[in-house]
Amino acid sequence: MNIDSTGTSTRESVQVRRFHEGDSVEEVTLLLHRAYADHAAAGRIFFASYQSPQDTRHRLSKGECWIAVRDDALVGTVTVSAPHTAPTGYPAPEGAGSFWQLAVDPSQRGNGLGHRLLTLAEARMAALGSTHAVIDTSATAEDLVAWYRRRGYVPIGTWRWDVTNYDSVVLAKILPTKPDTP
Repeated sequence: MNIDSTGTSTRESVQVRRFHEGDSVEEVTLLLHRAYADHAAAGRIFFASYQSPQDTRHRLSKGECWIAVRDDALVGTVTVSAPHTAPTGYPAPEGAGSFWQLAVDPSQRGNGLGHRLLTLAEARMAALGSTHAVIDTSATAEDLVAWYRRRGYVPIGTWRWDVTNYDSVVLAKILPTKPDTP
């Protein structure tokens, strides 16, 4: 599945496609570091802000990785898993899908790419059979929590990962289902 879209502010084509073996894990890692640098500077150490290429490869292997490319440059990514196996005690609806490493290069922010990647992640989770999406983020990343809430996510609990320095708010959303067609 390829999705071609045009950025609303740049009017340049962005191709969104599945990550494949010829793509660079190192480039994805560097994109994640750039995308999460503002959080790290604010004192929120997201795993994506410092993970190694080996960590990236491991995380990519746990789901479907999608990348956004503009002019041969990697500008966005998201990894989707559905149904997602959450750790014991993690507050998630049974069978929920999840996504992680949603990242947009700072130079591409504000053109809707993050929303397009989120929409893709939700569509993939639904296509893979999940009726809910569940994610988590730093409880102190108020702008990010508000962004997810504007897109229909609601807080359902908290979680603490051992690879971050903050408490996470866990957010969930009921995914739209397609009506049965005759």
